[in-house]
Amino acid sequence: MRFQHLVCLLLASLTYGQTTAPTTAPTAGTPAQQSAPAAPDKAPEVKIGPDDVVITLKGFCSDASLKDDACKTTITKAQFEKLAESLQPGMSPAIRRQLANRYGWILKMAAEAEKRGLDKQPTYEEKIYFARLQILSQELSSAMQADSGKISDADVEEYYKKNEANYDQATFNRIIVPRTKQFVPPAAAKPKPGAKIPPPPPPQTEAQKKAGEDAMTKLADAIRARAVKGEDPDKLQKEAYVAAGLKQTTVNTKLEKQRRSNMPKTHQAVMDLKPGEVSEVITDANSGHYIYVLVSKDTIPLETVAPEIRKTLSSQRYRDAMQGYQKDVDLNDAYFGATKNPAMPVPPRGAMPPADHMADPDK
Repeated sequence: MRFQHLVCLLLASLTYGQTTAPTTAPTAGTPAQQSAPAAPDKAPEVKIGPDDVVITLKGFCSDASLKDDACKTTITKAQFEKLAESLQPGMSPAIRRQLANRYGWILKMAAEAEKRGLDKQPTYEEKIYFARLQILSQELSSAMQADSGKISDADVEEYYKKNEANYDQATFNRIIVPRTKQFVPPAAAKPKPGAKIPPPPPPQTEAQKKAGEDAMTKLADAIRARAVKGEDPDKLQKEAYVAAGLKQTTVNTKLEKQRRSNMPKTHQAVMDLKPGEVSEVITDANSGHYIYVLVSKDTIPLETVAPEIRKTLSSQRYRDAMQGYQKDVDLNDAYFGATKNPAMPVPPRGAMPPADHMADPDK
């Protein structure tokens, strides 16, 4: 969608000048075939030089006196690639073909619009004005992104030392005690022949629900105490599921290579445990009780996480730079209407740095 918007916007302004230019004649010569003989079962490969024509618009030219095959507009490889690279560097072949098709019919439509004088209307001038602003903001955004990506080795090392705890990785045994017991309604008595069907059993009451939750809370404390004594976490996990009424026969409590940044905020303190230590019971209101046993912990070396740190610093610098342009914009609520949850203004369209993969999903 971003590509389509960008192409429509930029090509509309580019074709304003190009459709009035004199028609170019077809480039002399034909593309040269490679000197090496092609395999019998393959078509010969063709080299396309910068001056070779890659798009031909038949029956379209600015000279009204030209007719039939004499009226054509050609676009060379160099001309097309200059346009493609300005719109989207490294554009894939499939997208280039889409652009070529779009470019051809936009050129024709733009020429017809000029014949109708549509470029003299006030709305056209306003759109050109806004398109210019948008293109400039895109260019600035790209420049800011390039500047933000200039991260030195010293910057990386300094960030690593300040945030070394974020690069700890640990292996745990994690025991999950469900929040409440599964409710099993009492079995209904079989009706006697000819008797009325009895009503369904009553649903779980709030008192029954609370009793089940209290029982699982006590069980979590008991299981933690047994984990501290060194009992097998997988065995304790099975008992927790059985007590909750879950039909869970296979368990694996092992969690390997966990990092502080990819754990829920309320669980991150377990990264400070020492090998063999057992965490306190961590209760999440919606999911249950968690008990961690730290098996081992080490720190990922700087050279391994250096690319990740570069991306993190680049993203931070870009966001900080954008903040200066996105803040201090006051809108008249009497005109625009008030908003209950004002969001951060959308930055100009264009290349954006990837989201920091270390972002905490709970934030």
